[in-house]
Amino acid sequence: MKELQAIVRHLTSPASGTSVLATLVTVEGSSYRRPGARLLVLENGTRIGSISGGCLEEDVMARARRVLETGIAETVVYDTTSENDLIWGVGLGCHGIVRVLIERLAPRPDWAEVLSTNFSQRHPTTFRVVHDAPAARELGTKLATDSSPSINGTFVEIVPPPTALFVFGAGDDAQPLVRLGKELGWHVTVADTRPQFTTAERFPTADRLIVGPAAELVGRAAPDSSALAVVMTHHYVHDVPILRSLLPRPLRYLGLLGPRKRADKILGDLAAEGLVVTPESRARLHAPVGLDLGADAPEQVALAMVAEMQSVLAGRNAQPLHLRQRPIHA
Repeated sequence: MKELQAIVRHLTSPASGTSVLATLVTVEGSSYRRPGARLLVLENGTRIGSISGGCLEEDVMARARRVLETGIAETVVYDTTSENDLIWGVGLGCHGIVRVLIERLAPRPDWAEVLSTNFSQRHPTTFRVVHDAPAARELGTKLATDSSPSINGTFVEIVPPPTALFVFGAGDDAQPLVRLGKELGWHVTVADTRPQFTTAERFPTADRLIVGPAAELVGRAAPDSSALAVVMTHHYVHDVPILRSLLPRPLRYLGLLGPRKRADKILGDLAAEGLVVTPESRARLHAPVGLDLGADAPEQVALAMVAEMQSVLAGRNAQPLHLRQRPIHA
């Protein structure tokens, strides 16, 4: 997501010129990246994004220069299934077949403008990337519409808006969490009761900063059912009203910083106030928050939290990959 966001930012900027876009459209077997990975090559050779772990980029760059000159899109297939694979002078060893569409883009393409708007308004966008067609002019990335022609060799992709992370608490330990969230391309909101803590100087990468009474923060932030939320105010009297508002919401992830005993006391107080805390809602609350990484420093705690959130988003159990009996990618 962060990669696509960077590509869209360039394509919609005043500095946008003619460029070449490489899109990974199909994968058979194993591959470092999955369909939808993109690499944008600018006229001066600068590149944004990637389609592999670095093993295919050199060849793609050479082909991109040709596409930039001719304007004729190309679809190239890389087969790395051979046990003795030494393609391009390196042993790729991915044991997969990948297909990459390489196309020339005019400045500020329409689909990039629409995607930029949808990112900001938090709407999904559907693309049709045609990589196999009778005529070369039919190849390329297009916005999908009901009237889009049905062409063989089309990769259809639904790009969701960036994952929304809501951090309730603007203490020092929230700073590395916000930075890590932004590194993943997430849309991050920081909310706190203290205006002197909730500042752009302390959170320069945050997308939204919200200040208000603890009982009103969730309503002002308005996280939807796809959102991730973490409560880390370090103040019991603030955690209680924030959790009171968050627990009934069907969030994708809800975490509470602090020991289990503290979380149980907060839930007990909420239940005594009349809030129905079902076994399902208690199981849905990640408290203590984060994976067991032996975290101590704020940066380590932030890593443990983000890692747990990512595992929830991906529907994984966060076990070591060497213990996984199934393929890494679906």
